[in-house]
Amino acid sequence: MTVESTAARKPRRSSGTKRAAGAAAKKQPATATAAQSAEPQLVQLLTPEGTRVEDAVSAEFAPYVADLTEEDLRGLYRDMVLTRRFDGEATSLQRQGELGLWASLLGQEAAQIGSGRALRDDDYVFPTYREHGVAWCRGVDPTNLLGMFRGVNHGGWDPNTNNFHLYTIVIGSQTLHATGYAMGVTKDGADSAVIAYFGDGASSQGDVAESFTFSAVYNAPVVFFCQNNQWAISEPTERQTRVPLYQRAQGFGFPGVRVDGNDVLACLAVTRWALERARSGEGPTLVEAFTYRMGAHTTSDDPTKYRRDEEREAWEAKDPILRLKAHLLASGAADEAFFESLESESEALGKRVREVVRAMPDPDTMAIFENVYADGHALVDEERAQFAEYLASFADASEEGK
Repeated sequence: MTVESTAARKPRRSSGTKRAAGAAAKKQPATATAAQSAEPQLVQLLTPEGTRVEDAVSAEFAPYVADLTEEDLRGLYRDMVLTRRFDGEATSLQRQGELGLWASLLGQEAAQIGSGRALRDDDYVFPTYREHGVAWCRGVDPTNLLGMFRGVNHGGWDPNTNNFHLYTIVIGSQTLHATGYAMGVTKDGADSAVIAYFGDGASSQGDVAESFTFSAVYNAPVVFFCQNNQWAISEPTERQTRVPLYQRAQGFGFPGVRVDGNDVLACLAVTRWALERARSGEGPTLVEAFTYRMGAHTTSDDPTKYRRDEEREAWEAKDPILRLKAHLLASGAADEAFFESLESESEALGKRVREVVRAMPDPDTMAIFENVYADGHALVDEERAQFAEYLASFADASEEGK
């Protein structure tokens, strides 16, 4: 079953034209080129109260969302609401013993939906293990994300069908994969782009620094999208870096921008800008989505041990969904009938997720030995036979007990 998500993005297929070598640099927004100031600049198009921002910084990025219709805005809201409902259902299923683990995106919906809807069909995504909203935007059925967390598969989708790679558990390694893939895109002469997602904690990994180096040197068409949710498990951002994360890009020779990660319009605009740079041959960009992880790092974590309730409450006032809802109501782009209909759709999604997860078949126990070597291996054959004998011993014991 495929996801019927609202088309807030309008994909353009690759023209197949080769990216012109040495393309003339376009005028960069001041946030990307100005000398780094002590006070970080934040791109914001919607205030926490849902009103449009009108200042010099927003004016540079507002044109990138000027084409959005009221239907598009409702679509972005729908995407965030249904993604949050799916995420909450998955958390509940883990608490009930149906999943082994779950990494919630609660609070990060705007960063993921905004950036996800900026992508074209021919762009390629390299996620971590928390990009449930981006997966939704790429048309991956939400229930396919749960197989790995239930322990029945290694990822329930074909990456090349949706141009959405399998979830990466190793922290930061997907940035290297994205950089290499983007270098290949350039060699193929395509005009698509690549985006790599990672968190503030991953920004401390050597893999990320190496990705920055190679992408800059080879002018790779890649966007590094860092969701700074303020906590690398229990380590706050100030213990990870002495400068705002987006300013790190300057040392590698490409632009960095900090965007309000709870503002879906700003995230959409900034990501569109960054992807456009990549497609036109201007190289990588670092986008720091300044957001907050409302819940635990994963369901094995207890955030009350290391952060204050007051901190979470302050961020709850910046809730990305409530922000867009306020804007929709104030602008007349949505009415109560729309919200009521969406609530019914949300309930239906939750019910389907529960039913599908509980009906997932267990994997073939012996499948662990498949595809270890392309042509087979004597040692694997021996281990397979030993394990089969071990499993059979339980059946024998059961028969003896009758």
